Amino acid sequence: MTTKSTSKKQLSPTSKKLLGVAAAVEFAAKVCMWVDLAKRPADQVKGPKWAWVLGSFVNTIGPVAYFTVGRRKPTDD
Repeated sequence: MTTKSTSKKQLSPTSKKLLGVAAAVEFAAKVCMWVDLAKRPADQVKGPKWAWVLGSFVNTIGPVAYFTVGRRKPTDD
């Protein structure tokens, strides 16, 4: 007995392009986040860096959260 799955429909060419663009933007945000984490001193990051790296794997939310609330402003000494 076989059942057909409706979730495996073919995507339209426009949908494929949009999905590709969304994936590229997501990947770029993660790379920017990882580079910033690597260069930024630990005292300028709210919370442990390893936790932000793990959080980056939560699609879209991880990088957005890091760039909005995860970074401290540098202090001028």
